[in-house]
Amino acid sequence: MMLTEAMPTVPKTDDTTSEEPKPEAPAYTIDELAAMTRVPSRTIRFYQSRGALMAPEIRGRVAYYGKAHVDRLKLIAQLQDRGLRVDAIRDFVKTIERGELDLAEWLGIERQMQAPWGHDQPRTVTESELYELAGTHRAGLIADLARARLVERRGDVYLLASPALLATAMKLEAVGIDLDTAAGASAILRKHLTRAVSDLVDFFVSRAKDGHLDVTNPDALFEAFRVTGIESVRLLFAREMEQALRKLLASGKVAALSARARKRKKT
Repeated sequence: MMLTEAMPTVPKTDDTTSEEPKPEAPAYTIDELAAMTRVPSRTIRFYQSRGALMAPEIRGRVAYYGKAHVDRLKLIAQLQDRGLRVDAIRDFVKTIERGELDLAEWLGIERQMQAPWGHDQPRTVTESELYELAGTHRAGLIADLARARLVERRGDVYLLASPALLATAMKLEAVGIDLDTAAGASAILRKHLTRAVSDLVDFFVSRAKDGHLDVTNPDALFEAFRVTGIESVRLLFAREMEQALRKLLASGKVAALSARARKRKKT
C-alpha cells in the first residue's frame, strides 16, 4: 500500500483583485482642531493670516485640517515658549521647509544661547535668611535694600533679584559706600552695558551675514564667546578704571574731597 503525503493547498490568486484602499488621512474642522490642540479658533486663523500655519484643504465650503496642522501648532507653541514672535516663527518654519535649517540643530543652538552666563539666579528668602546673606542685622537694612531695588517683599518672603549684587553692595557698604550710591553705580553700569551688548550682538550678526564669522559650529562659538566675553569685559573695565582714577588723582580732586570730609567730621 503506497502512502501519499498530502500537498498543501495554495490559495488561488485573482489577478483582477485590486490592493486594499489606504485609509484616509484624518481631517478636522477648525472647531475640531481647536478642541484637539486647545488652541482657540481665532488664534488658528491668526496664525494662518500671518503665514505661520499652512492653509487648510477646502472641500466644498468646509475647510479641513490634518496631522500636519496639529504638528505645526505644537511647534508654534514650543517656539513661542522660547520667546519667538509669530512673524519670526513664520520665517523660521519656511527656512526649515526649504531645507536650509534642521530643527534639531536649531534647538541645540537655542539651548546653548539660553544657557546662563553666570550662576547668579533670583531666589526668595526669609527675613532671617536675608540678614544672614547680608552679614549684618543693622536697623533699617531691609528698607534700604528695598529702596535700592535689591530686594522686593512678596508676602512673608523677600525676592532677591541677585544674591551676587547683594553681596557686592554689602562689601561696598562695609567700606563706607551706602546702598543708594551702590544702586546708582549699578544703574549706570547696567545702562551702558545694555547699549554695549546690543551693539555687540548687532555687530556679530552683521559679520555673520557677510560671511566673516564662521557659524557652522555654533556650540563651540557660543561657549568660547561666553568665556572670553566675560573675561574681556573684566579686563577692559579694569583698564578704563585705572586710567580714569589716575586722571582723577592728577586733577587734585581726591585731595580736596578728602580735606572736605575731614573738615565735616570736625564740625
